[in-house]
Amino acid sequence: MGEITFMKGNEALAEAAIRSGLQGYFGYPITPQSEVIEYLAQQKPKHNYVLIQAESELAAVNMLYGAAGAGGRVMTTTSSPGFSLMQEGISYIACTELPCVLVNVVRGGPGLGTIQPSQGDYFQATRGGGHGDYYTPVLGPNSVQEMVDHVYLAFELADKYLTPVVILSDGAIGQMMEKVILPEPIQYKPNKPWATTGKTVDRERKILTSLFIQSEVMEKRNLKLQEKYKKIKENEVRFEEYQIDDAEIIVVAYGLCSRISKKVVEFGREAGIKMGLFRPITLWPFPLKQLEEIASKDRVKFFISIEMNAGQMVEDVKLAVLGKKPVYFYGRLGGIVPTPEETFNAIKEKLN
Repeated sequence: MGEITFMKGNEALAEAAIRSGLQGYFGYPITPQSEVIEYLAQQKPKHNYVLIQAESELAAVNMLYGAAGAGGRVMTTTSSPGFSLMQEGISYIACTELPCVLVNVVRGGPGLGTIQPSQGDYFQATRGGGHGDYYTPVLGPNSVQEMVDHVYLAFELADKYLTPVVILSDGAIGQMMEKVILPEPIQYKPNKPWATTGKTVDRERKILTSLFIQSEVMEKRNLKLQEKYKKIKENEVRFEEYQIDDAEIIVVAYGLCSRISKKVVEFGREAGIKMGLFRPITLWPFPLKQLEEIASKDRVKFFISIEMNAGQMVEDVKLAVLGKKPVYFYGRLGGIVPTPEETFNAIKEKLN
């Protein structure tokens, strides 16, 4: 079953990385995720992974690039301003097709902003974030347990599709403490014949790059990437439904807001309003088809997206619903977490 313990989200994520076979971590401290590198440094004498505190996030992501190219199971973590600095490197990694995991423990912005939790990086994470036509799978945990589970899943997806994978957490989930089940450590046995581990008598030299000067060659690489993203969209959509079967009001929320929204649904049910919660777990690929199917139900009156931003995921909800039903938005900014009561009142206003 694994070990049951009580841990902070950031530390649970770090422990999960160790147990999932982490071979290299490269990062830079930034609130509210600094506990990750602190925990890994504390635990390093017991394990055999490389841990480097880089001089900046720019350096960290390029160390990640190199170590991923050498075949390592590698990860970095940061928060919003640091994630912005990493975007060029992530674009390089995506084009080169290398597996790695990046964790963004989101805080309020733009700019340096605040250290409180936010979901203002949704666009950045789900639209690639850097330059060029690329995407990364994005997982949105809503608990300390999912901070653990999504690390295992992220490494699996990264290796399966040869791609960087993003875990989009936030400052509250990173800092909160909850009961968690830690799986038994796995014996990671990499099988990466493409890795740049050197030329030997029976092995040719490998070259990994994102540089393709000829337009026709660059287009060929882009088409290969697009075919991969199509497979990911077909096979890796994940979501959770709560009291959806008879719901007339569909609340859509991910991460911390999904926990709040579950209470909102309960408020609605107690008041005789048939509400249900749809929680995207993969933010990319987004569960478009599943929401479209719900929108096709005659009983459904409207959707409302609850977010800690100015309205970002709501655009994906609108794309999914295809104009079949109204889509509304309610959110708070600046690191303020909406309460169940105010959220419920905002939904009731739409009923009048």
